[in-house]
Amino acid sequence: MRKFLITFFAFFVGLFPVLSDARADGLDLDTSDPLYMLSEQHVLSETTLTYWDNVLRLGQELSYGINSRLTIAANVHFQQDFDGPEDGFSAVDLGGVYRVGTAGGNSAHIISDVLFGLKVGGSSHVRTPDFADSTYYAGYRFGRQWAGMTLAATIKSSWIFDDERGMAFIDATPEAYFRIAPDWRLGAQFTLRKATNPHYNQEWLGGKIIRQYGRTQYAAHLDYEFESDDLQVGVNVNVLF
Repeated sequence: MRKFLITFFAFFVGLFPVLSDARADGLDLDTSDPLYMLSEQHVLSETTLTYWDNVLRLGQELSYGINSRLTIAANVHFQQDFDGPEDGFSAVDLGGVYRVGTAGGNSAHIISDVLFGLKVGGSSHVRTPDFADSTYYAGYRFGRQWAGMTLAATIKSSWIFDDERGMAFIDATPEAYFRIAPDWRLGAQFTLRKATNPHYNQEWLGGKIIRQYGRTQYAAHLDYEFESDDLQVGVNVNVLF
């Protein structure tokens, strides 16, 4: 399984020579692009539904473009654990993205963003990094967009302050995103998580397919976690106002 998924990811990256010259209109509406940035006073709703390890999770995020460089966002998730007692709401994530470098600001056309935020609240029954309260995070995202594709990478560090499960962890995520037709997208990514508590180390490899209808995108994704040898499936709906 591991060998197959790595080969699958390499296939996506290998599509670069074919797709780098592809034309796709409306980059300002491509909300699934890993380097997407909201325009001023625009609102993005992102609804997610995932199933992994007998846990069903529903999430909702709202983002608002303060201006062309700064976006603020809030999200919350609820999960139903079919094998145990870990049901409840996640901590509310309040964060933002600030664009420090634009494609026109350097000869390499590299886009770069700073990520920041904190989480407050959360269910006392669900003590995972995504649901723990008193969590602070900061990160850096960079990459380049072409007409037919985007290559990006994100490094994010998080610190959880909790008497029982306090820890720190780092996520490193390279992504490849392809605009294969005006209304179709393909994406692949790998996430490596290293935590001060090794129990929470993770390695995720995933792919997704996106269909766009005007200002709405529908996505389906499949992800594999190497540490637990489990699959995650999910759907996302992005609506731009």
